[in-house]
Amino acid sequence: MYQFMTPDQAAGLINDSDVICVNSFVGIENPVALHEAIFRRFQKEQSPKHLTMVSSAGFGIWNEEGNAESYIREGAVDKLICGHFGAMLGTKKLVLEDRFEAYNLPLGCISHAIRAQAGGLPGALSKVGLDIFVDPEIDGPAINNISHDTSLVKHVTVDGEDFLYYTLPKLTVALIKGTAADRKGNISFDDMYLSGDALSICQAVKANHGKVIVQVDRVVSTASRPRNTIIPGCFVDAIVQVDPIPRHAAYESLTGSFDIPYSQWQDWNEMLATLTSTKPETDVAGRIIGKRATKELHPEDIVNIGIGIPENISRYARKTGILDEITLTVESGGIGGFPASGTVFGAMIGATCMIDMANQFDLYNNGGLDICFMGALEVDRFGNVNSHRGPGAFAGIGGFANITSRTPNVVFCMTFNTKGLRVTRQHDVVSIHENGSIPKFVDKVRSISFSAKRALKNGQRVLYVTERCVFDLTPNGLRLLEVYPGIDRQKDILDLLPFPVETA
Repeated sequence: MYQFMTPDQAAGLINDSDVICVNSFVGIENPVALHEAIFRRFQKEQSPKHLTMVSSAGFGIWNEEGNAESYIREGAVDKLICGHFGAMLGTKKLVLEDRFEAYNLPLGCISHAIRAQAGGLPGALSKVGLDIFVDPEIDGPAINNISHDTSLVKHVTVDGEDFLYYTLPKLTVALIKGTAADRKGNISFDDMYLSGDALSICQAVKANHGKVIVQVDRVVSTASRPRNTIIPGCFVDAIVQVDPIPRHAAYESLTGSFDIPYSQWQDWNEMLATLTSTKPETDVAGRIIGKRATKELHPEDIVNIGIGIPENISRYARKTGILDEITLTVESGGIGGFPASGTVFGAMIGATCMIDMANQFDLYNNGGLDICFMGALEVDRFGNVNSHRGPGAFAGIGGFANITSRTPNVVFCMTFNTKGLRVTRQHDVVSIHENGSIPKFVDKVRSISFSAKRALKNGQRVLYVTERCVFDLTPNGLRLLEVYPGIDRQKDILDLLPFPVETA
């Protein structure tokens, strides 16, 4: 039976060596008050300690002094298993300093492993991850030098087919953020941007005889409609009511609490961008790439657009009018709206549907998208892509591996080189004034996020769109498919590649 508690009382339910699963998405919908209470308790008692933290999409708030960052930094956590670390600014640095074990698995594979555990199964089979870094026959999921757990991902054969088998340690504590609790402890998510893995996490924790702790904005006397209840009260052990921090009215556009017609999507997006941006607006090169990549869209396409340079595609899709003829999706579960970016990445403006994250990744894993647009840090001679790990830094693979694993048309959006690149465009004529000092086309990628060999085997069409040219993937590697007006094929492209390519 659930009890109403203060954050500090709820933190007292957590034991040393517990496996805590956090329902959040990159930097949004974190139960911040619960994390802060855990930190206060750890400061006072040096407990709970030896914790393992699990999250499909990470649980930061873009502030290394807040949320869970504090107790992770102070040594309460021994192991971290996440799909994405982007909003965990301090924790990312500590991982590379070997302060604790850390593992990076594809976001959707963690989500499905949680759902499997909720159903009494030890793990989840998937073809996602074959031939990329997480595959034990390539590198495995360990991020740093002290991470040696080989149980999380195994390469297995079932009925003559290769799979990866993803497992997680038994989850014993759920930390959830919801909107409201009614008099029976039922939890609704009416004002939340997403529900994520909330139900599966709770079911898994209860199956393991653990504790479900939910932070809510308010307690209500009138029960929500049954379809609006995400977590039934019988699964809940502790409810912590914390008044929400006031936020700008623009954020309400992400809750689905009022209808936003297509014609207003961009207005709301621009309003949010001024409040949530984490980096400067993409430069001319990004706009050139976005305009060219948009030509790959077709009416009725179901689409995923990644963050960074690919976000320019939404801009040009709106200009051409095709934005109203396609269906956009986002990894957190949103379908049919306009994905937000910056610190609220994962939320959606004007979504027509918000489903559980595991169901969204069912769509991605089974090839249900028509096309996706992803960023890339590096591409090698074979067409392999590294999107998740740079020199001395990493963000994590996130949903990238799931999205690109079976989608029939994969478009990578990237500059030809970076750090110092200066480009202009006038009347569709492109001029390269200065090349960047860091090449993006390399002989061998640092880590494989996307396997060209696997894509060829699946029959996928793969493009690499830059600010000066377009490559496609062939059985022999990259082929130069298209050169933009104003670009010198030899001087601006071929002479700068560290490997030969076919030309169309």
